[in-house]
Order: sequence, then C-alpha cells, then structure tokens
Amino acid sequence: MSPPLLKLGAVLSTMAMISNWMSQTLPSLVGLNTTRITTSDTLTQISPKEGWQVYSSAQDPDGRCICTVVAPEQNLCSRDAKSRQLRQLLEKVQNMSQSIEVLNLRTQRDFQYVLKMETQMKGLKAKFRQIEDDRKTLMTKHFQELKEKMDELLPLIPVLEQYKTDAKLITQFKEEIRNLSTVLTGIQEEIGAYDYEELHQRVLSLETRLRDCMKKLTCGKLMKITGPITVKISGTRFGAWMTDPLASEKNNRVWYMDSYTNNKIVREFKSIADFVSGAESRTYNLPFKWAGTNHVVYNGSLYFNKYQSNIIIKYSFDTGRVLAQRSLEYAGFHNVYPYTWGGFSDIDLMADEIGLWAVYATNQNAGNIVISQLNPDTLEVLKSWSTGYPKRSAGESFMICGTLYVTNSHLTGAKVYYSYSTKTSTYEYTDIPFHNQYFHISMLDYNARDRALYAWNNGHQVLFNVTLFHVIKTEDDT
Repeated sequence: MSPPLLKLGAVLSTMAMISNWMSQTLPSLVGLNTTRITTSDTLTQISPKEGWQVYSSAQDPDGRCICTVVAPEQNLCSRDAKSRQLRQLLEKVQNMSQSIEVLNLRTQRDFQYVLKMETQMKGLKAKFRQIEDDRKTLMTKHFQELKEKMDELLPLIPVLEQYKTDAKLITQFKEEIRNLSTVLTGIQEEIGAYDYEELHQRVLSLETRLRDCMKKLTCGKLMKITGPITVKISGTRFGAWMTDPLASEKNNRVWYMDSYTNNKIVREFKSIADFVSGAESRTYNLPFKWAGTNHVVYNGSLYFNKYQSNIIIKYSFDTGRVLAQRSLEYAGFHNVYPYTWGGFSDIDLMADEIGLWAVYATNQNAGNIVISQLNPDTLEVLKSWSTGYPKRSAGESFMICGTLYVTNSHLTGAKVYYSYSTKTSTYEYTDIPFHNQYFHISMLDYNARDRALYAWNNGHQVLFNVTLFHVIKTEDDT
C-alpha cells in the first residue's frame, strides 16, 4: 500500500476507535444505560440505590390537592461520587477533543497532499487521452508504460471521495464534543450550586407533609391497572410471592411459595433486591402442606389453606409455630369451587386497608362467591357477604378498601369485570383491563402498603400499579 493510503487507513482506524469509545463509554458515564423497572417485555432487576423512587398522590373534591414525594434511599454523600464522575467525564471529553485536534491537523495536511495528487491524476488522465489519440506517433512500449502508471493511480479516486467524507465527519465530531462539554460543565455547576443538606431537609419536610395528607385519605375506588413490571422469572407455572402490608418501612422481606400443592417450603428474602438476585435469607418448613396459591402474609404471620381441607392456618414466622387454625364453615375445597385455572384455588385469603379476608364459595350460596372478614388472631368469621358471581367463572380476585374486584379470566384478555362493596352490600359490572403479559395468572393479590398488585404469571413474578380514586376527609367527618 502506498504512503497516502497508509495515512488514510490510520485516519479511518482512529475515527472508528473514537466512535466506538463514544458509543460504549459515554452512556455508562452519564447514566443512560442504567436499567430500571419499566413496563418492558424483558426481565428487569431493581436497584434500590439508583434514585429517588417513592411516589404517592391524592385528590380533593375540586381535583387540586396533589401530594407527591420523591424520597431518597441513598446517603447524600453520593453527590461526591456523581461529581467525581462528571469531572472524569469532562477530562475524557477534553482529552478526546485534543486527540481530535491532532487528528484534524494531520488530516488537513494529508488532505492537501491528496488534493495535489488529484490534480496530478486529472492532468495525467487528460494527457493520457491525448497520447491515446495520437498513439500512432509513439512507440508501443512507451505507451504501455504510461498506461500501467495510470492503472496504478485509478484506485485512489474512490479513496479520495471517502477521505473527503471522513474529513467532514471529524468536523462534526468536534462540534458535538464542544456541545457536550458545554452541557456537562453546566451540570457540574448546577450540582455545585445546591446545598444538599438543605435539599435533604426539604425532602424530609415534604415527606412529613405528605404523610399528613395521606392520613386524610379515605379508601379509594379502583380506576386503572398499569404494568406489569417483571421482577423475576423463577419456579413453576403456579405459585405465590408476597410482602407484609403491615410491616414497617424498613422491613421489606419477601416470601416465596412455589407450586399450588404438595409443598411445605416457604423461602424468605430480606428485600426485593435479594429476591431478584436469589440471596435467600431463611427457609421455613410448614407443619402442613398448602392448597392453592392464595396465601397472604399479614402482620408477621402467614395465613394459608391446609391441603385437602377448608381449614385456615395462621403460622408465625417469628416463632415457627401455628398460632391458630379454624375450619371455614361450608367452604368448598379441593377443586370443588376453584378459580377458572383450578389448582385447588377454592379458598382465597387476602388483606387490604380494612383487614383480613377469605373469599370462597359454598353449596348454600349455589357456588357463588362468599366474602368473609376474619379476626386475624382467632380466624373467627366476623361478618359474611353472599354475592351472585359464580366462583368457577372468576379468573382471580382481590380486595381493595373493602371492595372485592373479580377478573373474568386467568388467560389473555383478562379484565376486572365485577366488583362487590362490603360497605354498601352492592355490586356493579366494571371494565378495567390489564395486560396479562405471560398468558396465565395463578395468583393476584393487592398490597395496601405498596399500592400494587402482586401476581404470579406463568412462572414470572410481576407487579401491577393501581390507580385509585380518593375522597379527602374534611374536618366535619367523624
């Protein structure tokens, strides 16, 4: 390869390295390739230290009272790391700018060389045509030598055109680097402009005001379901996973119960992050096998349906003992009145803002759903409501603020089709769709603390966000 072509190859190779560096390094430095929980189709892992992610809202009768907080989970000393990242990024940008300047000078020098060559080539080509027209006057040998030299120079023509394009690209790179440097400098100045300790106190104050606002909320009515957010893929097609709605804010333990029968093993994880990574903290061996997937953890205890019976068990995680057990009178069991997918899902235990509930069906109610509020300590039935919705036609159900919401199917196209209010003893047909992403839901439960639906969807552990319509309490309310 001739010297001009060697120089061109070096330029193109250098530009390829620069382009590769920009595509791989810059996104990670500015946080563009960070994975968050989204509604994507792929498995998403949650990193609780990536940002401020706690939201809640409320609305007054005029639609104006909106309370929102974004609460930090990480230590504010992280600003030092962020500032250091920005400084490093600025240094890399400056180094890259200098490299491009050197490259540009070399490119301009070589470009002038190639331009001269282009002029020579064009002159040679014209002369060649003249010689070819008058070749009869020349010796055949001299003509052949001239033609061979011309053939050697012809490949440089497309290289020259590419070189012109590359020179323009370098100019564009320089402009982009200047713009990026300006933006990053602005970000760095903005970070330095705030007193983070003061900002932290403002956030804490806002969080306190939000909690005061939330205390004024009455129970809400379900308006919308969004998601799902895929947390993990594990286990069989059927199972249950849950957190405790009455646990403190610092207690984020997750419990995991795979399969709907022939199992007594409950796995515990200290947090969602540990659950995603598989860092199991403890295993419980229950004294009885469970039936179905409709268990619930409530105030530190697990409530589940004992296999091949209508007996409800209360099991303490702290003591590892059964604290109470009681037969749910007349309740069908062992696939007499299951949900549409079967799986011994006759008795569904759940919790909401009001308390602990059991949803099942009886012969006395012609196989239609019965709702019973339970005493969490003794499992005694406090009150029951008989609905007109056949349990075997329900895909799943969950309680929010004393209202039972029933889905029409466990398969694709499922929606919340029916609701029954225990406060007014009335029902209505609804049409609230949600995305059954993995086509087979075998567990769907509401968590009042998280304001979310936990679901087991064909071996995928997912979360759905819910939108509730709230009414603000006034000073005259008692």
